[in-house]
This record gives sequence, structure tokens and C-alpha cells, in this order.
Amino acid sequence: QGRRAAAGCPAGNSAKLVAPLGCLVSRQKHTLPDLPYDYAALEPHINAEIMQLHHSKHHATYVNNLNVTEEKYQEALAKGDVTTQVSLQPALKFNGGGHINHSIFWTNLSPNGGGEPKGELMEAIKRDFGSFAKFKEKLTAVSVGVQGSGWGWLGYNKEQGRLQIAACANQDPLQGTTGLIPLLGIDVWEHAYYLQYKNVRPDYLKAIWNVINWENVSSRYATCKK
Repeated sequence: QGRRAAAGCPAGNSAKLVAPLGCLVSRQKHTLPDLPYDYAALEPHINAEIMQLHHSKHHATYVNNLNVTEEKYQEALAKGDVTTQVSLQPALKFNGGGHINHSIFWTNLSPNGGGEPKGELMEAIKRDFGSFAKFKEKLTAVSVGVQGSGWGWLGYNKEQGRLQIAACANQDPLQGTTGLIPLLGIDVWEHAYYLQYKNVRPDYLKAIWNVINWENVSSRYATCKK
């Protein structure tokens, strides 16, 4: 998600001079993805007010800032201004990560979620963590333990062919910062739960398991194993 199409960029030697400008002109902007369910669909576990603010305000802000940052980055690229390119890296990481992370998060949740995964994913969880209960306990503990803002993740280590749990600070995207392919992300920024659970993050984490979309997580697992 979040890949840019560079349609209309000419290829070949004769087009070397026009290609950079062509790419600049035709770059498509990132857009806020629609939620696959209503804002109130995850109640009582995550209330409608949180979902509305989280999606239409917080995620939208990452998308808008990412577009602005990419525009500045493209200008710096066109000018060969490496100093500006380097100075824009933190904003790209933060806003790009925010967009990537939330685009995964919304699909990881479902009003028909909860319970336990089935099939290959469940077998892999048992193999790599001992049991589903141990996996749940470990991902919950890692997510509770994030200092300040960040995410708890279940990722796939392609090199080792196994599942792995990790925490990322702020909006650092899992794959871009650890190499793990994201399967399930749990947002532990206060804006994800504070209106409902106040400062008691463990209560939010207990509730979120009731809306985890295991079909989506399983589908991501199947895709990254190919």
C-alpha cells in the first residue's frame, strides 16, 4: 500500500531529460482509504468517536503531510539538493509510516473478528510461540510495554521462515525499520484508546482481541509466504 504509480514517465535514452519532470507531473497523491465498516461497527470494544477521530482526523493528517513532504522531496530531487532530501527523511518516515501502519490496522480489525485464527496461521503460531494463548500474552505484553507512542506487531521473518513479535516506536513502519513483513498491528498511541479507556492501556489491549480480523491476518500470512 502507498506505492506511487509513475504512469506517463517515458523510458529510453531519448527521454532522459523529460523523464524526471514527467514523473513529477504524473505522480499520484496518496489518499485516505475508506474504512471497510462503519465507525460504530467495533463497539463496544472501540467506540465510534475514537474510530471517527482516528480515521478521519489522525490518519487523514498523515496522508496530507505525506503528500506535502513527497512534493518537497521531488523538488529537492529535481534540483539535486541532497541536504534537503536528507532533512525530509524524518517527515517521510513519520507520515509515510503513519499512512502504511493505519492502512494495515483498519483491515486487521472487523466487527466479525475475535476468536482464534485457523489453518496455516494457527499452526505457525503454535510452532513459533507454543500456543495461541502464549502468543496473545506475548504480543499484549510487548504492546503494553511500548514507552510513549508506538505499535505492537506480529510480523513474518522471511529469511528465517517464522513469525516474530516486535514493537516499533512512534509511526516507524515495521518492514521499513525491522525487515519483518507486517501481519497484525496494534496501535498503542493514546489517540487509539484514550477517549474510552483513559490511561489504562491494558484494558484497551484486552478488548481489541474481540475485533481482530483473523481472516485478514491469515491472508497476509499466505501472501508473504509465496
